[in-house]
Amino acid sequence: MGIVQYGDDPSTEFNLKTHTNSKDLRNAIEKIPQRGGLSNAGKALSFVNKNFFLDANGNRGGAPNVVVVVVDGWPTDQVEEASRLARESGINIFFVTVEAATEIEKQNVIEPNFVDKAVCRTNGFYSINVPSWFSLHKVVQPLVKRVCDTDRLACSKTCLNSADIGFVIDGSSSVGTGNFRTVLQFVANISKEFEISDTDTRIGAVQYTYEQRLEFSFDKYSTKQDVLSAIKRISYWSGGTSTGAAISYATEQLFSKSKPNKRKIMILITDGRSYDDVSVPAMAAHQNGVIAYSIGVAWAAQDELEAIATDPDKEHSFFVDEFDNLYRFVNQLIQNICTEFNSQPRN
Repeated sequence: MGIVQYGDDPSTEFNLKTHTNSKDLRNAIEKIPQRGGLSNAGKALSFVNKNFFLDANGNRGGAPNVVVVVVDGWPTDQVEEASRLARESGINIFFVTVEAATEIEKQNVIEPNFVDKAVCRTNGFYSINVPSWFSLHKVVQPLVKRVCDTDRLACSKTCLNSADIGFVIDGSSSVGTGNFRTVLQFVANISKEFEISDTDTRIGAVQYTYEQRLEFSFDKYSTKQDVLSAIKRISYWSGGTSTGAAISYATEQLFSKSKPNKRKIMILITDGRSYDDVSVPAMAAHQNGVIAYSIGVAWAAQDELEAIATDPDKEHSFFVDEFDNLYRFVNQLIQNICTEFNSQPRN
């Protein structure tokens, strides 16, 4: 653990790796001088998000990141935006508010309901209000219990809540209306396995023939139900097969608007050989940080599927002989996405 003290400005008293035992930690805490100043908790949360949880400061990839913000009364700046960015980085924010504003003081509060705007879930798990400084000791055990309840730390980054997933769907004539519905069911079955919200995983979709159509962007829907309904509403286009152009379009129209701390995952589904080159657009997508999975059905070309897929191909490329067997790859695909996520270093 480490400590950041904030007033007008935040500063790190010591970071996560400064002290390795509780005796040294206690001594260090007792020596912290009070800085005074305002109560700029928003500024402090921005500082923590950008500077505190870095590998260089002792952050461990597998351990949940937790911030306990102690605030006297109310913050003197806004916390909503800084908190949102911190949550998107996978930081679990707990608020301990001491001596809440009286009725008369409430007019001075810059951001009403600031606690609800700051935390991961507004069910009371992430916030504790203490009537006075004298009773602060009473919240130690309840707070420790919550911080240690890793199953309920809703903001921790997992493979299911920290991606922007863009589906690139072949709507060419050879697919046919019935099979297109099967593809959409496959897309829905993958999507429903993820935790979807504007701060968790987001879903977008492009359909292509010779041309491309943005069915919906990452920021269009922020609940699982809305995403699944939108997938169901996609209408079959019919036409040629320009897969290369579709990959370029998805890179520009979908993934360029991805959030910096989200994993960019493209899942492309096609049933035939492309009329244009796929390798150059695929390489450009990979260089832009897009992790590409290719799923070929029936007449899809193996060499193209491998060119589209991120290396190693065998983990990112799948082939199935007919549309009705697509469902068999749902679990395998999710598993591969999660295995890859868990093998990556992350702050």
